[in-house]
Parts: sequence; structure tokens; C-alpha cells
Amino acid sequence: MSDNQLRIVWIYPDLLSTYGDQGNVLVVERRAQQRGLDVARLDVRSDQPIPTSGDIYLIGGGEDRPQRLAAERLRRDGGLTRAVENGAIVFSVCAGYQILGHEFINDLGQREPGLGLLDVVSVRGEGARCVGDVLGDIDQRLGLPPLTGFENHQGVTHLGPTARPLARVRFGNGNGTGDGTEGAYNDTVFGTYMHGPVLARNPLIADLLLKLALDVNALPPTDDRWYEALRNERIAAAQQPA
Repeated sequence: MSDNQLRIVWIYPDLLSTYGDQGNVLVVERRAQQRGLDVARLDVRSDQPIPTSGDIYLIGGGEDRPQRLAAERLRRDGGLTRAVENGAIVFSVCAGYQILGHEFINDLGQREPGLGLLDVVSVRGEGARCVGDVLGDIDQRLGLPPLTGFENHQGVTHLGPTARPLARVRFGNGNGTGDGTEGAYNDTVFGTYMHGPVLARNPLIADLLLKLALDVNALPPTDDRWYEALRNERIAAAQQPA
């Protein structure tokens, strides 16, 4: 990779890539290329070291056992933590979101340490599984339009004092705590329960990751007609009576 390339890293596609979450890396890569950026994408399997020189790291969802294996290997490797210390941007979904927190409940029913990159703790919910379309309002500090996504999780994620909710739900469960929050973020690390893939439904979140990685306030415009058609369809579906 050259110094002037935007380096995108897709973490553990062999363990954490359920519900089409690999679409997130495709969207970030495509929207960077549409702006004329030189993009280098690296898919890192779970038996490979995590590079520390990436600009944007993406991590998806997975089943309980692959999630535990991923957490163990990421802790042992340490590369993602070092990358964040170097200023890298991270976007995570579902199981990946839980891994970035302090701890979660693994497939053995035990508390599994996370990476501590987000001030959140995840437990297993006692009620019905959270499944369905979600619509929410993204934290106004991020300056983005409403969030649309699809949730399918049993987890309940509690935010600590240094984590901000990514969004407040209008429809759906989000973090599962009953307080209306969905996802969490700090300055460089983002987590959400939303599938969809979520960045195809919310391309301006992908653009936000690019702006943070490039340290710019704006990007050249691009053709969003396809994305807007998808967004409008899914937002309408979320508002239909159950």
C-alpha cells in the first residue's frame, strides 16, 4: 500500500459476515472510488494478523461461537486496538459492536472480555428477540438524516458515560435497553445493531467515515439515486403497522 491510498480493512469475513454485512465494505470502497480516491482494500481472515496502518476498519455480525473466536483472536492480536490508538476509524455491526465493548455474553453463557474500544457492556436479553425494520434519528452532532436498518439480535447493550448513542429509535428496539437508544460511538469508533447492509441504507454514514479518515469537512457529490430509492422503500416499510 502506498502512503496516498485510502486503506480499508474488512475484519474476519470468515467469522463475522452475516446478514450481508460485507456490503458495508463494498459501499465504503465504492463511494471512495466515485470520488476519485485511490483505494486499497484488504480482507483479513481470522488466521491473519490485523494490519495497524489501515484508515477505516469494518467488522460485521456473526453467530455466538464465531463471535467468541473473533474476540479471542482480536484480543490476542492487538492490531485493531493499536490502529485505533493511531487514529483509525472503526465501524462495527451487531456481534462486532459487542466485541468492541468491555464485555459480552458468549456462546458458553460466560462473560467474554471485549476490546474496550467503546464504553458499552452487552448482556443477553430475557425477552423476545429483537427482529425487524428500525427507524431512528441519528445524533444531531453527526449531522446525518434518519437511520434505517434491520435488527436481529438477542443482545442488550448498556452505554457507559463516554459512549454516545448513535441514534434514538422511532420504531424498533435498538440497544434493547428500553431507553430508545441504538448503537454507540465515540470520536473514531462506531457500533450499531443495524444490518441491511446498514451502509447501503445509509450512505451518508459511509461518507462520514470517509471524511473522518481523510480529515475533511466535505466530499465531492455523487449519484445517490439508487441509495435514496432503497432508503425510501425501507423507511416506508418500517412505518407500516405491525
